[in-house]
Parts: sequence; C-alpha cells; structure tokens
Amino acid sequence: MAASFELAILVTCALLLAGACRGVPNTELQVGYYQDTCPKAEDIVRAAVSDAVAEDAGIGAGLIRLLFHDCFVQNPSPEKLGAPNVHSLHGFEAIDAAKFALEDACPGVISCADVVAFAARDASYLLSGYRVDFDMPAGRFDGRRSNASDTIPSLPSPSGNLAQLIDNFAAKGLDTEDMVVLSDAHSVGHARCSSFAGGRLGDGADIDPSFARSLRRRCNDTSEVEDPTVSQDPVTLVELDGQLRCTDTAKNSHGQFYRNVLKGRVLLASDAALMETKEAARMVRESAGVSGRWEKKFGEAMVKMAGIEVKKAGRRGEIRTNCRLVH
Repeated sequence: MAASFELAILVTCALLLAGACRGVPNTELQVGYYQDTCPKAEDIVRAAVSDAVAEDAGIGAGLIRLLFHDCFVQNPSPEKLGAPNVHSLHGFEAIDAAKFALEDACPGVISCADVVAFAARDASYLLSGYRVDFDMPAGRFDGRRSNASDTIPSLPSPSGNLAQLIDNFAAKGLDTEDMVVLSDAHSVGHARCSSFAGGRLGDGADIDPSFARSLRRRCNDTSEVEDPTVSQDPVTLVELDGQLRCTDTAKNSHGQFYRNVLKGRVLLASDAALMETKEAARMVRESAGVSGRWEKKFGEAMVKMAGIEVKKAGRRGEIRTNCRLVH
C-alpha cells in the first residue's frame, strides 16, 4: 500500500503523529466540532477540494492518500521526503489553499490534521460519484514531531503478504475488514513500475498472464521516463492527454477493484494477498457484490483510521498556521 499514486478518478490515504493505536472509537472527537468557533470550516475545506479535483482529479486520490499517511506516520514536511513518499504524495497544495482560507475566516482555530481529515472525506465523496458520504468527527491538534525515517517501518509494504498486512493494520487499531475495505483506494491513481515490477512480473500464479504481459510492455518502455507509471485499475480508468478526469465511469465502477483482485488483475502483491485466506477472500467477494455495502464500510473505516492516536493541546499537540511547518 506504499506504492506511488499520482493521478486518479475514483476514491487512498497523510501527515500527523500516530503512535501505538487503540482499536476503539476516539470519543474526544465530535461531528460538528467547529460549529461554534468556525461554522463554515467544513464548507471552506470542501470548496477548496472541489476546486482542486475539478482541475485535476488526481489531487483527490492524493488527498485520500495523505490521510492514510497522516494516520500511519507523522507530520507533513520531513515525511514527505521519506523513501515511500518521494514523488508520491499529492494534495499538499489543496491543503494549503484550504488552510489559507480558514486562517482568513477563523485564525488559529482549525488544525491541519482536521483539514486533512475533512479533505480526504470530501475527495472520497467527489471521486466516488457521491456514493461515499459520511460525517468526519473533528477536534484534532497537529503533532509536533515529523521525521522522514518513520515512513519505512510505519507504512504497509506493497510486497507484503496477508499476515504482514494484518499485523501492520492491527498495530494501528484496525482489523482485517478495515484493511480489505480501505484497500479499495488502490482503484485510484497510478503506481510507479519500481514499486511492484520486481516481484510481480515473473511467473507468479497470483497474476493474470495477459495482465502481466501488458505490464511488462509498459514498464519496459523507458523511452520517455526512467520509471514509468501504470494505472492501478485497468478497467475503469479514463485517460485524456496524460491526465485523468471524473466521468460517469466513476459512478458505475462499484466493486471493480475487488473484481480485479478476484481475477488476478491488480498491480501490488499486497492486493493479491487479499485472497490468501478464506476469510479475507470472502470479504473481497462481498465487497464486489451488493452496492452500498462497501460505501458504508469505507466511510466507517476512514473515520476509524482518522481517530488513531489523536493529538490534543499541550506538549504533543498544537494548531499550525502553516501545515508544512512545526511551530
């Protein structure tokens, strides 16, 4: 899941401190937290996200990915330089735009951590064709620590097996179903060939042979770039002049990621690993089925993930004026 995502059309996940996690809802967070102190806060964030996604749908995928990193690693600036994140994290400009507007409307009130959480929710809503719709509790403070070296041990590996992935998510208080549900974020964007080609394009039994051949052709073509990118979803993606846009395809692509998993047509070994046990495979089949089930579960998992080891005011938490800088 640490692959490089760059562009997108549908609906992944970040920046602030996440230490040992507790697998229970964070009761300190509240829906409508800023109702009294900055009533328009969530509207301001949604407007910034809508503008960014309208210009480049790939920003939406980046914003979901930012939340994932926010919950699994730590703060925005140095982690951006960590090995799994170099050239892979996108959406910082949208966060900056939202924070600038918020500081103008309500100076020193809304944390960058809450901006990231709201933005990921709004990106999920927009890129899913409005099917993923959920409330995001707020009340987070911004972490005071940020270290690029934290990215490698914290993030799930794109080559990880199911047991490793389960352990990695469990360490953050997330269960197997959360992992399977959140994996659908891999239906958006691109992955660099360097993130998967080494272990996926041999004679592995868990990848469709025709899909592997098409990936080899793409990844071996270095005439334009040294490290080519490949679409995460070969079925529902729409490409125009090297960019991606939201279309009605997004509204009709329910369960496509899971159908790709079932057919062995996914890029990452960590996605193919979802079929390694009967329980996980059952969850994959269920998520590929009835429309509405996954959308509800995805919203619940996003809220649960966004509640990991929340910072409060004091030694470990602050409200940043600039989301890229620790005070």
